[in-house]
Amino acid sequence: MTSRHPFASLAALSVAALAFTGCAASQAPADDSSGTSSLTWGWRLPTSWDPVTSTAGWDTHALALVYDGLTQLDTEGEPVPGLAESWEYNADGTAITFHLREDAAFSDGTAVTAEAVKLNLERGRDQENSTLAGQLRIITAVDAVDERTVTVYLDQADYQVPYLFAGKTGFIVNPAAFDDVTTLATQPEGAGPFALTEYVPNARATLEKNDEYWNADHIFIDDLSVVPVADDATAVAGVKTGQWDVAIIPASQAEAAASAGLDIEEIKALTVRALDVNGTVAPFDDQRVLQAISHATDRQALIDSTYFGSGTANWQPFPDGYVAHSEELDDLYPYDVETAQELLAEAGYPDGIDITLTLGEDDTALAELLQAQWAEAGIRVTLNMQAGAAISQNYVQRTFPFVLDSYSGRQSPLQALEVLYGPEGLMNLGRQTPAELTAAIDKARATPTDDPAYAETIQDAVEVGVKLQPNTFLFSWPRILIHPDNITGIRHWLDVQRWEDVKVEG
Repeated sequence: MTSRHPFASLAALSVAALAFTGCAASQAPADDSSGTSSLTWGWRLPTSWDPVTSTAGWDTHALALVYDGLTQLDTEGEPVPGLAESWEYNADGTAITFHLREDAAFSDGTAVTAEAVKLNLERGRDQENSTLAGQLRIITAVDAVDERTVTVYLDQADYQVPYLFAGKTGFIVNPAAFDDVTTLATQPEGAGPFALTEYVPNARATLEKNDEYWNADHIFIDDLSVVPVADDATAVAGVKTGQWDVAIIPASQAEAAASAGLDIEEIKALTVRALDVNGTVAPFDDQRVLQAISHATDRQALIDSTYFGSGTANWQPFPDGYVAHSEELDDLYPYDVETAQELLAEAGYPDGIDITLTLGEDDTALAELLQAQWAEAGIRVTLNMQAGAAISQNYVQRTFPFVLDSYSGRQSPLQALEVLYGPEGLMNLGRQTPAELTAAIDKARATPTDDPAYAETIQDAVEVGVKLQPNTFLFSWPRILIHPDNITGIRHWLDVQRWEDVKVEG
């Protein structure tokens, strides 16, 4: 296996330093010696190509092909310039001014202007069905100062904005599409490295290099297709025969990929298996029941049996080594069947409890192992299998109160907490947020990233959220990509998998 970049905690840097180092990294001389090339990526297609209506965290990987944010994140998760070449806060952190680069343009050749940024941020905040509203409600006003300067005013000091604007929340859509925004679900119009040329829902997306992209000199793939891997068992053979050039695989296929002579990229990522829980629905409105479920879960056995040892037991939404990971939460509810039974009895279920666990079609093995583990503590589980679309829609419709799910972290750790716990958070099925948690998040948000107390304040907010909210975390796991050795330049991105400097040799 290759592991080219060790995982580092996110160091707090000043905005000025971020802008300087980001420009240096993004604008280094490019090697343009390779010819034209095509690449097929085995990856998930997004729930929507419109960042405002997209519902899955993993959508960001595909959306980043066609959109760019005001910022991007480097391989260690730090913000660097994107459509904006620099930015600065005012003295009290309640406003941030972005300076757009002169060569920022949409794929149709029109310039990315301050007015376009203003319209996008207001749409994401105000559109009725926006999945970004919770993150953008901090914005009180947006001022297009001039064509290339935009100031964002905030309802409080918030030093997370450069992180926030590196993902879906900050992806800038061409305002030419705003006459009928419903078309964006299948016809994205952005300023990213590629432009969509053909889309067959659930089957394929075909894209071509966007020559208008400000960093186009670092894009060496002329045609890129996204084709989902429908059956994990076919991924290795598919890459070996050229059906895909790069594909994501589960850990169960890693040994086969190595035997086939393929390169394996095991990438530390912000991904965790989780139980989505509506804490307003009985019996999940009793924390003792949720703690019993957690104590009845042998997390390491889940990893060993269903993820072939590729993962780390976790009781929180962030992996070890990340700035928001709290060591105080490690082994928070250790595997202990007797303690689980005692908690159930205290909650009024001395003879055990009957619950229903909803799961997607690909999670049968994991769900059945959970079912068997929990049965030892008297937690009797009925499995309710649903199509993936129903799982995604549950974030909005909240039909199922207890769901086996996956969580992908966001660009900002505090944005991630808003998604999990905020009153409009997609994964907060009960839509309830304790005042104590809101205060902890606000305190962390108002802490500059170069403040020595920055990491501590974020970890404090994580601890409050994990202990007071019903979401239950199981284990973190890596992103695993496979490819033949003629694919070079794949970097280990903590967040969104990007394609700058990736080449198809020969």
